[in-house]
Amino acid sequence: MARYFATRLISLVPILFGTSIVAFFLVRLVPGDPAIALLGMEADARALAALRQQLALDQPIVVQYVTWLGHILTGDFGRSIQGGRAVFPLLIGALAPTALLSAAALVISLVIAIPAGIVAATSRNSAADYVASFLALCGLSLPSFWLGILLILMFSIYLPLFPASGYVSPLADPIAHLRHLVLPAVTLGAALAAATMRMTRATMLEVLRADYVRTARAKGLSRRSVIWGHALRNARIPIVTLLGIQLGQLLGGVVITETVFSWPGIGKLTVDAIFARDYPVVQGAVLLTATLFVLINLVTDLIYTVLDPRVRLS
Repeated sequence: MARYFATRLISLVPILFGTSIVAFFLVRLVPGDPAIALLGMEADARALAALRQQLALDQPIVVQYVTWLGHILTGDFGRSIQGGRAVFPLLIGALAPTALLSAAALVISLVIAIPAGIVAATSRNSAADYVASFLALCGLSLPSFWLGILLILMFSIYLPLFPASGYVSPLADPIAHLRHLVLPAVTLGAALAAATMRMTRATMLEVLRADYVRTARAKGLSRRSVIWGHALRNARIPIVTLLGIQLGQLLGGVVITETVFSWPGIGKLTVDAIFARDYPVVQGAVLLTATLFVLINLVTDLIYTVLDPRVRLS
């Protein structure tokens, strides 16, 4: 186990190095000049040149990358071009709302998907199976921005039950935080629930045909004991694998939902930084989310040994 863990940690180095190259050079393909974005189109040429020199944008791009990477290795993510604030505290501050939103969406998806997947698998080709599969298909097909707008239209305008946008810290007002959290969490959780339900159904169908399940039924065990104690218990690893991937994607892929609902997470921060040509913030956000994604997948692999002691990581 220790050897496997150390090997996976070492494998992070080339992955994150490649991610840093992509993040640094790809963001510079976006049209625009940070100096012009900061000073405006009418700025004097001398002022623009002075600002580019101050931001080290006049240096060769390879030199810029090596300098930035050297600072990253010392824990310095640089400073925002727009506000002059340190990038790392900005990212950590934006990561907390994204983590809360992702956790809520994951809980909603599990509450919906696991029971629906079990019902669909144990009642194959029945009306319940067809309804669950149809709703899962709808959840996968609906674009998140469209679903978010529909939810705002229904539950913020026609039925003013929840705020349409904004964020309130749970420490400041837990009730207001939950009211602001509902719509974006449901928007994200719908697609997650659809994918998890399909995986649960497929895995349960395979497990229910196994010999040990037939043996459990032949021994006279109750239906509930067979499904929850035998079938679902052995179907957990593929479901956990999918959930680990989904959680990693959530932390780095909530851009559209956070933008629609004005949720001040890392996705919205990245979008705002792209429009402002704020290179250090974009680079730091991409690198941070990539690191979290890889670490979540590592933790998912370690959870396998807890769920099934027969799994040995080496």
